[in-house]
Amino acid sequence: MARPRSTDSPTPPGKSSPTKTDGVDDLSYRQARTALDLTLAELQGGDLEVEAMADLSRRAQKYAERCEAVLDQVEQEVMQWDPDYPAQDPPPPTP
Repeated sequence: MARPRSTDSPTPPGKSSPTKTDGVDDLSYRQARTALDLTLAELQGGDLEVEAMADLSRRAQKYAERCEAVLDQVEQEVMQWDPDYPAQDPPPPTP
């Protein structure tokens, strides 16, 4: 008799869950950039298994995408700021 699979089982190593963001979307630019730098250093500095390299590469990509998203958001906010009214503060950043 086959045992039913649990839907709450952890994601197998080397596989990323499509709904799990690992908190990357909550990082500030500085946090994501630091994580990216550390991940890249780990990739460059060690004798890693292929699977570990692939996982680190995916994580580095997520951090780079987060940095890009934050920069794009700031760019949009700057473009919305009206230079004709410099006393008016630019809109506050949205997370």
